[in-house]
Amino acid sequence: MSILSPFARVVRVLVSVYVAIAILYTTNYFVVSPLHAGVSAVWTRSLSKGSSTPWPSLLPNPFDSSIAKDRYPKQAALNSQFSLDLFDFPNDVIQWAPSDFTAKHMGPEHANLTPVMMSEDLFLSKAFAQSMSPSKIIPFFYRAAGEFDKEDITLTTLVTSNRFKVFSQLVENYQGPISVTIHVKSAPADLETLFTALHTLYTSTPSMSTYVDVHLVIDPFDRQFNTWRNIARIFARTDFVMMLDVDFAVCTDFRRSVRESEAVMNKLKEGASAFVIPAFEYTKFDDGIDQATFPRDKQSLVSLVQARRMGMFHGSWGPGHNSTDYNRFYAAPPGEVYKVTQYQSAYEPYVIFKKDGPPWCDERFVGYGGNKAACLFEMYLSGISFYVLSDHFLVHQNHLYEEVARKHERKYNRKIYSDFKEEACLRYLKRHYEDGTLNSTTGHNVQDECKKIKGLSRIAAQLVEGLL
Repeated sequence: MSILSPFARVVRVLVSVYVAIAILYTTNYFVVSPLHAGVSAVWTRSLSKGSSTPWPSLLPNPFDSSIAKDRYPKQAALNSQFSLDLFDFPNDVIQWAPSDFTAKHMGPEHANLTPVMMSEDLFLSKAFAQSMSPSKIIPFFYRAAGEFDKEDITLTTLVTSNRFKVFSQLVENYQGPISVTIHVKSAPADLETLFTALHTLYTSTPSMSTYVDVHLVIDPFDRQFNTWRNIARIFARTDFVMMLDVDFAVCTDFRRSVRESEAVMNKLKEGASAFVIPAFEYTKFDDGIDQATFPRDKQSLVSLVQARRMGMFHGSWGPGHNSTDYNRFYAAPPGEVYKVTQYQSAYEPYVIFKKDGPPWCDERFVGYGGNKAACLFEMYLSGISFYVLSDHFLVHQNHLYEEVARKHERKYNRKIYSDFKEEACLRYLKRHYEDGTLNSTTGHNVQDECKKIKGLSRIAAQLVEGLL
């Protein structure tokens, strides 16, 4: 056998990976992106009904209500100069000073260079470039009065106006930092009512104004869940976050347990672990409406499970949560933290992880189906391991779903998710191969998952074999 044959095989595999990535990139550049932009443009034009502005009509000034004038006297004083166009909402400037290297190694003419500045809108438009547009993002529309320890855990969540009550319950239960994205439809008739309701919510309890940072998204596009998740995460003010849906009750004090566990905190700081809080729901719809009746300790929870009054969240769709291994959870002794060993690509638990480092949620997912699973899938491919905190749990507060929208959006997102998994596998196979980590513990996840995908199993196997 020729000495060069292993080298030639590796070269052929790399060429195959390169060609596949090139095809995906070209398809995205010439087909997906133009189509996405076209859909946004058509949608916006249909909303504007022929207006020369990019929005349905000039939007009412959110600082024009009597409530807002009391809370924001400076903005109200400027009201006569304030355009009613949405895009003229007060906008900050972001700036970058020259690097220390420039100051130390370049000539005196570089010593006092003026910082480079850009508008916050421009920066955010790039930060969330995969999202539907145009959209107005207003970070820290309300900023909590509390100052948070960097090693605390911020709940990151998203809320629409019909979920304000349940969000208030979440705030009272958690009593810790929360970063929330609130979507506001850009219909002029709705804005005044929404801003009044939001202000009433935010001033309703001391906990709300102490712990909650509110970030607004104003646009006509419903259910951009992953965009909203990313916004809540990027503006969280602590090093660690938990990605949580708003309609879950925090039943146990996992925040204190995590912070008091040196082993768990060390894993969080390393950035290669995410900790699962198992999710449950009542079997009868009416039993799951009142959070005051929910169990607050594991013994009570297990008793309800044994009585068949409660079970795994979305039990009819096993792949979503059964990788948590609920039987092991029930039997686990106090304090046990166990590793998820049977991961599957539809797994979508609620997890605590390091804010900086893990991949962000893919923003192409709009609507129900696959959006949260995509977040977790890419985290898993990057090398993150999932661990279950066996003393803690969440309980879903039952509510009615938009079944027609769920049916159609899930069908649409199934196709996106299938393509997304292939694309993500190619990217992470290439990354781990070039980093030399494909045969390490970090690369095990991408090996395991990408071998399951038809059309990629041969490439994955050859890459692995070429390194042995």
